[in-house]
Order: sequence, then structure tokens, then C-alpha cells
Amino acid sequence: MKRRSFLLATGAALSAKAFQDNRERAAQHRLPVTDSHYQRVKGYIEEVPVADYHWASSQAYDRFHDIKYGIRIHWGIYSIAGLRSESWPYLGMSFRQRHEYNQIYRSWKPIGFDADEWLNLFSESGLKMLAFTTKHHEGFSMFDTKTRVRSRANWMAAGGPAIEPCDLAYSIMETPLRRDVTHELCHAARSRGLKIALYFSHPDWYDADFRPFAYHPLQVPSSDKLEVDAKGARERLGDRLVVVPDSTPLETSRMIHRHRAQLIELLTNYGPIDMLSLDMWLGASAWPQLRETILELRKIQPDVLLRARGIGNYGDYYTPEGFVPGGKENTAIPWMVIYPLGDGFSYDPNAKNYKGAEWIVKSLVDSAAKGGNFQVGVGPDANGQFHPTAVEQLRQAGRWLKVNGEGIYATRPREGTLWSEGKDVRFTRSKDGRFVYAFVLNWPGTTLNLMSVRAKPGSQIHILGNSAPLRWNAGERGLSIDLAALQDEKRRPCEFVWSFRIEAS
Repeated sequence: MKRRSFLLATGAALSAKAFQDNRERAAQHRLPVTDSHYQRVKGYIEEVPVADYHWASSQAYDRFHDIKYGIRIHWGIYSIAGLRSESWPYLGMSFRQRHEYNQIYRSWKPIGFDADEWLNLFSESGLKMLAFTTKHHEGFSMFDTKTRVRSRANWMAAGGPAIEPCDLAYSIMETPLRRDVTHELCHAARSRGLKIALYFSHPDWYDADFRPFAYHPLQVPSSDKLEVDAKGARERLGDRLVVVPDSTPLETSRMIHRHRAQLIELLTNYGPIDMLSLDMWLGASAWPQLRETILELRKIQPDVLLRARGIGNYGDYYTPEGFVPGGKENTAIPWMVIYPLGDGFSYDPNAKNYKGAEWIVKSLVDSAAKGGNFQVGVGPDANGQFHPTAVEQLRQAGRWLKVNGEGIYATRPREGTLWSEGKDVRFTRSKDGRFVYAFVLNWPGTTLNLMSVRAKPGSQIHILGNSAPLRWNAGERGLSIDLAALQDEKRRPCEFVWSFRIEAS
């Protein structure tokens, strides 16, 4: 066989082997079919990633599983406008309101923002990860991007909205503040040992080159062919629907280049990033180029975990939003619940809307027992400060974690259905399997009976936060732990959700 033919044949064999390896891993690495974002892209994103793609390493996955508790911060010009649903209300605005919204960054100077204050609060509250929104759907960048927007909508143009040329970054660096808040937050988080996730929206409703993807307010005659939910876009936009010409090849190229360049900036200019929290999608026509972007990002930071939104099974993890799954998820892909503490992910001025520290704790325990992480969403106001009620609830949850964190951080779920007993008991286990932690969501009375746990003979059982061992015995009813000494609430180590360390046999 000639050398060239041999090399081609060898390369083909290696490529085939890599593809087969990916196919075998993909049998386990798959998004749940019920995930709404997977449903939007499964028709055009291949189930098995291309042969030269790899997910983050098992060590990176292990670090993800250790986190357990994080915070999602949505902060942007929607905070100036007082929008509780981030930039989503933009789609329902009148043309004049959109015009005014797009200008408000010019006078924005949030002098109350202090990255160290934020991270001191998060660290004291027991949080192990910070996710920050670098750009939401409306297109305003909360970081020092060197990319430029070249065309946008003029909502007040004579004769109706029209596309106009422009040249600006449309970023925090063009506000009177002129500070890269993403850089400040990454530095503050890293210095305190918190993992870092940077949220980034695939679509961009300010940049006209991104039309018509993901409900872009500028739709085109070919939207039905280009957009996976053109019908939804028409319904959301209603009488604000504006149809402009299809993008030219130059505009499409600019879109892909700017989208890719911004993601490269995030993975190049801000140090090691643990997670890239992608959101929404760009549609079938853009998938080949987006796939190339994902391959490029892997080269820059091989162990960054990518949220699966918009990239299907190329993603490393996914995020059930606004609910904790009812049981263990039917996939081996890591997952993290994201759930707002208030009425929405951005700033909520109403103290009554904040769900409480007990809700945080119970959601965290429930997620950890099922093998996931829990990320609470809290937004600061226009001045960069959090609602006092949100601050107190975070701190209260942090006080609980100082007592009970041993049974949360860096733990793993028990096998099969052993994550719970009834509606009031959840379990985790230590990584090495030595200890089982039983979390009681409601105080059980004078005795805690557990059917699925066997304690090591001669071992001690403790309620976390109390050094005195508890009396216990094993019998036909399983493990019985005597709680008579803790009937006085003042003698219990925390206010709600009590955890017991059991050395398993």
C-alpha cells in the first residue's frame, strides 16, 4: 500500500474509532427527552457529537458535582428599567419604549456596585459558585467586549422601524461607570474559592445581524425556514411584529463572527472559567457554524462545562428551571436546578415575594439527594444592591449550612431509589460511601425510624451540629434513633431540616 493511501486509511480508521467512542459515551451522555430546550434543537443537532469533539473531563464533572449550592445573578439594563423578567418584556414594548430602553445605558452609573461586598455575602452564605449574566437576550454586554455592533433597528424611523448602520460595543464600558464588572466579579469570586459560571445568550435582539433567531424583534420572510419557533415569535411580538429583508451573506457572517468572538473573549480574558452558561439557540441554518464555535471553545478551555442550551448533547450539563425534578433524572448528564428566590431572576422590590431560607434549604437538600446541584437566582437593583430581605434569607441559609454543610457539599446520591424515604426524609452519602446523611424535612417526634439504612455495629450516630452521640438500635423496623433528648427546640442545632450522620455497615 502506498504511503498516502496508508495514511488516509489509518486516519479514517482512527476517525471511525473516535466516532464509535463518542457513540458509546453518548449512550449515557444524553439530555432527558423532557428537557424543553433539547426539544427545540433535537431536529437538527446530531445526537452523537462529531468525532473530534469531547466533553469536559471526568475530573471537571466531579468538581461540578461537589458544588451543590450556587447563585445566579441577572443584572443588566433591564434592572434600570425595573423589569422583573430580565429582558423578556422588551418584546412586548411599543416601538417608542424600545427606542428609549435602548438608550438608558448612556446615563447608567451604578455606584452601589461592589464586587467584594457581593462575594463576601455569597461566601458567608455558604455559596460555592457564582453565575453572572454577561449578556442577556436584549444584547447589552456586561463585559469589556471589543466586538462591534454594525447594524440595529431604528424603532422611530420615518415610515416605521427600519435597519440602520451603527458602530458601537453596546456594553458596560460605554456607560458612565466604565468598569468591567465581569472582570471584577471573576477576580472576587476566584479569590474566595467560588466556582465561576458566565451566562451568555446566543441570540441578540439589539444586533440586527442576529435576526430572526430566538424571538428576535426583527423577523424576515424566511423566518419559518430559519427559526425553530417562528410561530412563537409571531405570537410573542403580536402587533409589534416587524418584517425586514432576509440577512445577506455578509450579515450572517458578521453574526457568527461576533457571537464566536464574544465567547472567545469570555474564555480568554477572565481566567479559568468553570462553566459557560449558554442560553436559547440560533436555529438550524446556523448550527454548522455554531458547532465550529463550540469546537474552538473546547481548544481554549478544555475543561469548561457547557450548558446544553442551544447545543444539544454537546452540552456538559443542563438546568431544570423553576422546579426541582420529582425524582432522579433519567440521564447521567450533570444537572443544576435554577430557581429565583423572588418573583423573577432580576430585582424584585417586593419583600413578600422572597420565598425564604427554609425554601432554599429544602430545595437544596432535595436537589442534592437526587444527584443535582441547586442554584438560587437573586438580582440586584439598578444601583447594584440586593434587597435586604434577600440578603437576610441568603445569610440564614448560610447559617444552616455551617451546621449541616458536611451532608451537602461534595456528597453523592445513594443508589437507585434510596434517595428518600417517604415525603419527609432525604439522603446523601459521602464520596467514599462511609457515611449516609439522613435529612428530616419535618421533625419526626421522639424517634426517627429509617428502613433503608444499616448502621455499622458499635458506631456513633450524630445529629449534625451536636457533638453528643444519639442512642440507636437496629431491629425488624430498621434503624431507630432516639430523639428524646432533643424534644426541646432550643436544644436542636438549627431551625429547620435536621441532618443525621450515620456510619453505614
